[in-house]
Amino acid sequence: MVSMTIRHALAGDLDRITEIYADAVLNGTASYELEPPTRAEMGVRFETLSAGNYPYLVAERQGRIVGYAYAGPFRARPAYRFIVEDSIYIAPDAKGAGIGKALMEVLIEEAAKLGFRQIIAVIGDGHADSASVRLHERLGFQHSGRLDGSGYKHGRWLDTVFMQLPLNGGTSLPPDPGSMPERMFRAKGGTG
Repeated sequence: MVSMTIRHALAGDLDRITEIYADAVLNGTASYELEPPTRAEMGVRFETLSAGNYPYLVAERQGRIVGYAYAGPFRARPAYRFIVEDSIYIAPDAKGAGIGKALMEVLIEEAAKLGFRQIIAVIGDGHADSASVRLHERLGFQHSGRLDGSGYKHGRWLDTVFMQLPLNGGTSLPPDPGSMPERMFRAKGGTG
């Protein structure tokens, strides 16, 4: 078995991250983008998540990045601050090797440590056999909704599936005032 390392992404990883995502855009249905973003755009997206203290991870095998995952804001309005949306992409030649599961386990752990209460998966082309749907199910995510025919790509209509995983007691407890999302909100002058 080839060993794998999961670590926080660095700006120097963006060329490979951009390459992996470009393949997903051009050849897959998980992303509803139709044209791959440029390296500069991927840099802006990375910096935005980093500035917000959201977890952004890469998986390396033999010194080469084979996948990445991050958690970012689910929606921009402040009442959503305790919820993150996960994204995960694996290089085509590395799929089916457990990399996605390993990345997601670390991402879930990091999101929990930061004090988030829910992770939402918004899965494009979310049919029952989808590798992403099955992965999220194995990790304890529950189905929470479906938008039929919400995207059109590669000559067909695609459904979007929503799944969610509660963290840190989910909605059974009030927000933790020491959590990262609450500290960031308060630092911006917000009141709950």
